[in-house]
Amino acid sequence: MERRSALVTLGAMSLGAASPKLETGEILKEPYKLTKQTLKADILVIGGGTAGVVAAIQAGRAGRKTILVENGSQLGGTTTTGGVAFPGIFFAWGKQIISGIGWEMVQEAVALNDDTLPNFSIPHGKNHPKHQVRLNGQLYAMLLEEKCVQAGVQIRFYETPTQITFQKNNWVVETVGKGTMTQITCNQLIDCTGNAYATSIAGFDVLRESVTQPGTLMFKLGGYDFSSLDVKLIQARYQEAIQKGELVKTDFRNNIIGLLRSAGDNIQHVMGADSTTSETHTVANIKGRASLLQTLRFLRTLPGCEKTKLIDMQNETAVRETYRIDGHYKITQADYVTGKLFDDSVSYSYYPIDVHDENGVVPDHLAEGIVPTVPLRALIPKNSRNFLVAGRCVSSDRLANSALRVQASCMGMGQAAGAAAVLANMQNKTPLDVSMSDLRKLLEEHGGIVPGTSSKG
Repeated sequence: MERRSALVTLGAMSLGAASPKLETGEILKEPYKLTKQTLKADILVIGGGTAGVVAAIQAGRAGRKTILVENGSQLGGTTTTGGVAFPGIFFAWGKQIISGIGWEMVQEAVALNDDTLPNFSIPHGKNHPKHQVRLNGQLYAMLLEEKCVQAGVQIRFYETPTQITFQKNNWVVETVGKGTMTQITCNQLIDCTGNAYATSIAGFDVLRESVTQPGTLMFKLGGYDFSSLDVKLIQARYQEAIQKGELVKTDFRNNIIGLLRSAGDNIQHVMGADSTTSETHTVANIKGRASLLQTLRFLRTLPGCEKTKLIDMQNETAVRETYRIDGHYKITQADYVTGKLFDDSVSYSYYPIDVHDENGVVPDHLAEGIVPTVPLRALIPKNSRNFLVAGRCVSSDRLANSALRVQASCMGMGQAAGAAAVLANMQNKTPLDVSMSDLRKLLEEHGGIVPGTSSKG
């Protein structure tokens, strides 16, 4: 009897140890398990960057059930998370060539922050940044989110696709995110990842160079007066540090004076930066931050720079070049610099050929009057159905892509891809078979400028 009582007592003690006393309002829950769900949409956009947001809003405003999957925490991509908050170029040779949804959001961001648009009537000459629009990136990200919600777009942050298959004329996309596993079935899919990631895992061929352009970590320095610095002394000390292996000359284009003059605005180069996978993007981010930290410590040893401080820094290294699709048409440098007009041109682009390398960048400006265009075929992978891309992964050769990749051009492509997906869904077609007259009409109804036929274009 005593033994039985002892066992009961031990059991009670064990139970008490496993079930501690709860505070008021606390309840015990089972360990967290991934929730699995199934969703359906007319159009799925993968990637909420510059092109993806515009594509999703276009689809939503046209009445299609639209889902936007973004693996980060905010919309806007290069413009917001990457910190390249100066989109361009919307005007060419005194005439607006890119408008629509992207331009609408840029204008609203400028007005809400009491900023000022450039005077586009004054030619920029060889200084094209004069026509880029400076934005408050954080404000812009919030506006993008608001516009998506207003258009009825379902935003899914922190999710990335793991499998994409084509079944019964629909795409079935498996995604994984924080505590979620989701299967999304959609009729039309738009890859706006910037690196053709969705295109690749869907089974279509992609292209890339053996050596890609460097990325850039955007940041801002302060705590010194550039006008009072001894430039010759600083340059000499910088070269000494490079020769000793304390600094890497390619990190800031071998231009420490340019770094100080710009205070860090779009000056750093992270060689080999690649955002294709979590592993390669991790490497790019660590390299960018390590380079900045090393350089900051060096700057604080220089006369007049002892109080140099880091005022701001983006969360990610912005990437210029990874993969491109192998599309029904590949835009070439010759197409771009001659402003070729295609039968299926859906948007304009305007920017110099702009290839960054270990020595920096020397833009190759377009001849006067030239305005390149983007054909619909360059937004569609070969051998695909119900599939489009928009943005940096457009089908193009490397030199053409170095100009096509900028934000205004990506906005134009995003709206064109969104509109093509809408019509393909409504008409039960694949995007390649959509009527160009219908597509141009829809784009113009939503403020777009279409090459060759638009009243604005």
